[in-house]
This record gives sequence, C-alpha cells and structure tokens, in this order.
Amino acid sequence: AVSCLSEDDDSASVNDCVRWAGAMPSLVQECLVPCKDDCTFTPWSKFTACSFDCESTRSRRRSLTGRSRKRDKCQNTEVYPQVETELCPCEVFISQPHGNWSECIIGGRTSEPQLGARSQRDARECGEGVRLRAIACYDKTGRLVEPSRCSSSGYIEESCTVPCPFDCKLSDWSSWSPCSSSCGPGVKVRSKWLKEKPYNGGRPCPKLDLKNQVYEAVPCYTECNQYSWVVEPWSPCKIDSEQNSLHCGEGIRTREVRCVSTAEDHGGETVPNALCNQAEIPDIMQKCSLYCPSECAVSDWGQWSQCPQVCDPNVMQTRTRQVLRSSVNTKPCPEDSQMKPCILNQNCFQYQYDLTGWSGCQLDANATCGHGERRRLLSCRRSDGAIVSTQLCQRLRLEKPVQTSSRCMVGCAVDCQLSAWSAWSQCSHTCGAGGQMVRGRSVVLRAAGEGRPCPEQLTQHRSCPVKPCYSWLLGPWSPCRVQGGQCGDGLQVRNLTCVVHDASVSATSRPVENALCGDLPSKESVLQLPCSVPCPGDCHLTEWSEWSSCELTCINGRSFETTGHQSRSRAFIVQSPENQESCSGQAVETRPCSGGKCYDYLWKTSLWRDNIRTVWCQRSDGINVTGGCALRTKPAEVRHCSPACRKPFSYCTQRGVCGCEQGYTEIMRSNGSLDYCMKVPGLEDKKADVKTIAGKNKPVNSKMHDIFKGWSIQPFNPDGKLKMWVYGVSAGGFLIIVFLIFTSYLMCKKTKQHQSTPPQQKPLTLAYDGDIDM
Repeated sequence: AVSCLSEDDDSASVNDCVRWAGAMPSLVQECLVPCKDDCTFTPWSKFTACSFDCESTRSRRRSLTGRSRKRDKCQNTEVYPQVETELCPCEVFISQPHGNWSECIIGGRTSEPQLGARSQRDARECGEGVRLRAIACYDKTGRLVEPSRCSSSGYIEESCTVPCPFDCKLSDWSSWSPCSSSCGPGVKVRSKWLKEKPYNGGRPCPKLDLKNQVYEAVPCYTECNQYSWVVEPWSPCKIDSEQNSLHCGEGIRTREVRCVSTAEDHGGETVPNALCNQAEIPDIMQKCSLYCPSECAVSDWGQWSQCPQVCDPNVMQTRTRQVLRSSVNTKPCPEDSQMKPCILNQNCFQYQYDLTGWSGCQLDANATCGHGERRRLLSCRRSDGAIVSTQLCQRLRLEKPVQTSSRCMVGCAVDCQLSAWSAWSQCSHTCGAGGQMVRGRSVVLRAAGEGRPCPEQLTQHRSCPVKPCYSWLLGPWSPCRVQGGQCGDGLQVRNLTCVVHDASVSATSRPVENALCGDLPSKESVLQLPCSVPCPGDCHLTEWSEWSSCELTCINGRSFETTGHQSRSRAFIVQSPENQESCSGQAVETRPCSGGKCYDYLWKTSLWRDNIRTVWCQRSDGINVTGGCALRTKPAEVRHCSPACRKPFSYCTQRGVCGCEQGYTEIMRSNGSLDYCMKVPGLEDKKADVKTIAGKNKPVNSKMHDIFKGWSIQPFNPDGKLKMWVYGVSAGGFLIIVFLIFTSYLMCKKTKQHQSTPPQQKPLTLAYDGDIDM
C-alpha cells in the first residue's frame, strides 16, 4: 500500500505527492518461493567498485545454500552461475578549455605542494616552467560536472620558458695613454668597449659614447725644462782684417749652443735641438769690439739686477761694466751702466701654483667598487700664462694648496632582490566561471647603481577550474486555481527544480538531482501564493504599485517641511458594468518619508498629427508622472476648426481651417471661410487630380488670396448642373457677336472707304455675393 503524506506526516492528496515527491513507488513486486527440488542461493552480493575509465569490469557473487550445495545440477555454473561479471557503466566526460593561459610559472606545476615558503636561494626566477589553462568538464548530456572527472588537476599544462636576464658586458681596461702634455699638467686616459648588450632585464651599461666605449681620465704632470740649452764660451772677437789694417774696432764673435737633458738618469746628455724650447734659444752670434790703443777700453756687461717679486715700474733694473783703461785722446769712454723699469711680463714675471681638476675615484687594482682615492696635481704658472718648472715656484717659497688627494667612494651595483612567491590564494569564486587565483612577491632590496632592475611582474594570476554551481530554479506561476468552483480564493503554485550551471551571464541551466542543491527554500510563499479569481459583479483590486519617490510640498521651489511624503495606488477592475458605481476608481496610500526633494511640474506636448497631439506631465527630474501639473493650464489635445467643418466632404486641416477631401475643390466665401466642396470634373485625368491636390495644399493665410478667393466664379452647382447666370452670359455673348457682324457689313457697304474704330468694349464684371443662385 502507498499513501501520500505531507512534511508534517499528515495525510495529503496523491496529486501533491506526484507533483513534489516524484514517481509513485511500485505497488507490486515479483517474488519467488522455491520449490522442493529447486536450487537455492544466497542473495547476490554488491558489485565491486569501478575505476573511472571505460574499460574496467565489475562483478558480484552468490553461493549455494542448504541442500543445494550437495546437488550436482546446482553446481553446474553454466546453468546456475555463481559469479556475474559486467562492464562498468561508462561515463564519458568532455573537457573544454576555459579562460586564458596563465603567465609562465616557474616551479608551478599543479602536482607540487603549494607551500610558498621556499627560501630565497631555492627560488628560481627564470628557466623552464609551465603555463596553465583551466578546464570546464561536461558529461555526455552536456551537464557541468566536477573538473576532476576530466583532469586530476583541473588544468591543461604546457611547457614554457622564462628567459634569464643577461647583463651588459664590457672589455677589460686598456693600458693608460701617454700624458697629453709635454710640459706641465695634462690627462691620460684608458677605455673599455662594449662586448655584449643587456637583455631580458639584465644590468644596464654605463653611458657609452658613439663608439660604444666608456673612458676614464686622470690628471698627469710632465716636468717642464727636462731639456735646456747649454752654451759654450764665446770665441775671440774677429775683425775683418782686409778692411781694417789696425786690427781693432767692431767685429763678431760666436759660440756653440747645445740642447741637453736635465733628467737625473740622463743628465747632461746631448739631445736633438728640437726638444728644447725654440723661443728661448740663446744667441750664437754677437757683435763685439776690439779697442784700439788710443781708445777707452771697457769690460763686458754684467748681469741685470733682480727685479722685486712684486713687479713695480718705478723700480729699475740695472747692469754695469768696468773701465779697463782710460782714453788717450779726448774721446769719452762709453757708458758703464744701464737701467730699465721692471715691467710685468717683459723683464719681470710673477709665479703662482695651479691645481688640476680632480681625477675620477681610483680603486685598487682588482676592486670594482668601494673606497678609493682621487687626486689633483700642482703646476707652476707664470704670469704670462706659460707653464714653467715647479722649481721656480719652490724657490720663491710660495704657499702650496693643502689638499691634493681625498678619499672617495664608488657605489657598488646592487641587484634587485625579491621575496619568494607566496602560496596561491583561494579561488575568488567558490563555483562557476570567472574565478581567479593569485600569488605575489615583494621587493626585498631595491636596485642601486648599475644593478639589475626589479621586474615589473610582482603578481601572477591563473584561472580556476570551472566547478559546477547548483541552485534551485523557480518555475513560472500557474494560473490561479480555485478548488471546487470557478471563482473566489485559490492558490498559485510553481515548481522548484535543482539545476547546474557555471554562474555566467549566458549560463545554460540543466536539471540535476535535488540532493545536489541541499535544503529547500524555507518560505512557503516561494512555492505557493494565495490568489483570487473575481466572481461576476465583484470589485477586484490590482496589486499595489511601487512607492513613489519622497517629495516635499514646495512653494516657488522652496520647502517649509522637514518630512516628505510618498504614495502608492491600486486600481479596481470591475467585472460587470452594472456594478461600476459600487466600485471606486482607485485606492491610494500615503506614508511619511525623509530626504524628500522639491520638484517642478510642466506640461509637455508632442507635435500635431491629424489635429491630435499627446499631452503629458513631466517632473523636473525628467520622469513622466500622473498628476502634479495644474489641470487648468493643460494644453488642448485635439485641435478644432472654428467654425466647425459641417459642410459635406469637408474636414478640419492641420492649419486649423476647413478644407475639402481629395477629389473636391474648395468654394470660398469673401471672408475666406469655406462655402462648400465641389467635385472636380474629369477626375479620371491624373494631371487634373494632381493640380487639385496641389491647390488644396497651398497656404490660405494670405490676404490677397482671401480677396481673390471671394471673387472666384464657379459655373457649377454642388449637384453638377450649370448655374442660371451661365445661360444668360452665353446668350449675351451670342447677341454681341451677331451685332458686330451686322455692323461690319454696313460699314463695308459705304462708298467712303473710311474705317472707324468701334468703341472699345468694357470688360464684363460679375460680382459674386456668395449666393448659390445668381
């Protein structure tokens, strides 16, 4: 026996169980009562477990019981098998890739334990890795299932490589060049050149020149006056004896000049003259004189006296010579002293120490960074700008600049150091598509100097495998069902189905077992709702509308209230016209609210169309509303002609005046109003039809048009017959023609060939007073 029970174990209708509890259990089951000679067996055991592949088998067993164990026929396994084997139910699953490939993950295979606590030394930053792409797994019916059914990891894996960084490579330093100056301070340089550029985020190169070289320069000093002129003694004074018989008077003497090295190891050694200063080469020939016996004889000039250290033109430099014998005759002896002022940079010089610029920081031979020393050199500069031997400055005991060397520091290149990758985060979605896992690392030490810079990528993302989402899906409400009648109170019901989906916007839901969705929704109103079917003559209310926005009572845009109000309404639906008076048109509820606003209300209108337009009320925030605008200021929705168009075949045009329908022409009064509509003759002619329509559409607001419209002559009555005045005009015209012919005949009969011009006929003027019968 099968009965239907509710959740409270109360008796319920079988229909409810069929709807909510599924198929009815079977009422009859086959059974077997063994006969005396039958073979009896234990019940079959459960089937053994299956693996996930489609090629495995499962089996179950049973054994003989009682006397059957001793019977030979029962032990025949071909007739009475004791083991049954069958292929496992084959479940076919299809995987589909989902999302994009992840970045290349070093040491990120899904089989690795995701501890994220490896030491910095073990963390590889480049080399072989793997990139992952999540999958969604479906069964053969297209239902989403756990991704582990398709892949143990839930990912498609693919090998990849993160390229390792390569630093800039330069050659070793070249040897130092010779000093750039042969006298005084100069520079000597050495260089490195580029061997390999950096790539993949390696250490950058120092600033290179156009030849891809980097230079280092240090000051150097070459001692001046390493070579000096040495003079031999003067030769005796030679007199031209052929012209001078006395062998006395003016002559010439010469001497040898050599350039020698003053270096300590090669002192006094003669070198080529080009090595000595050519501007200071001593004289090798000089005038001289041999005094005649009667003349005054003087010695050679002595050395010039020294000028003071500070040159002063008022101080004179002197030199003297001695008189060796007096003159016999009256001729005076030549001067024995000479003077000249001490003029700066002519015969008087000043000296000062000069310093070169600092050299670069010089390190020890094998060092590349750290503490070093920088140097600058002394030189002796003469006041005319010439660099001279430092000995000259030393002799003058000038004060030397104190600091010619100082300690310095070359910063070491520090590579960027990163922490190890963190563990992968939990998936951002518990189920469905679009989930992401993320891991990150941080900068432990920033790069310094020419160190390897930090990479841009400090986080890595990968999509999560698509896990199925299970949820209850509500079906549509059924029509209102009234038990035991056609109208009155009843119930609306709807079904609840457990579905699987991937939670995306375009997700397709497929029904699955209800157990996968868990507990049912607790509210009974989710599945059933009270409803009513109006009986004839009942006043039936619709559902309440949504509450309106909060509004304040305003005067000229200002409110004097702190609490606003909002309202909602519901309308009555009347089932029969005779009960209309017993049902009011609308029920309205109002409640106080806070945060209200002031609004303005304006009437809005559409364009006229066939003298009809739509009129509505719009609030200042752009929402169209019912009520709010003053009814006394409401614009007209229908445009009427004044006076009304009551003539046959007439209608009110969009210009607000009466016109005639197509195929009829307007007959206007002198005041511009329509008199009647007359059918246009020859309507079959399309050209005439076009003209009539064109004439109908011409504007009539011109005063001139109104004047001529009143004077227009129409020969036909509305019934299509000719008017009486047309016959009168025709008869008058015929008589005039006869009169003209007769007059012409009489004039031609006269003997005098004189032609007289007949009096000009006045034009026929007919006035139309608006009466139909003239």
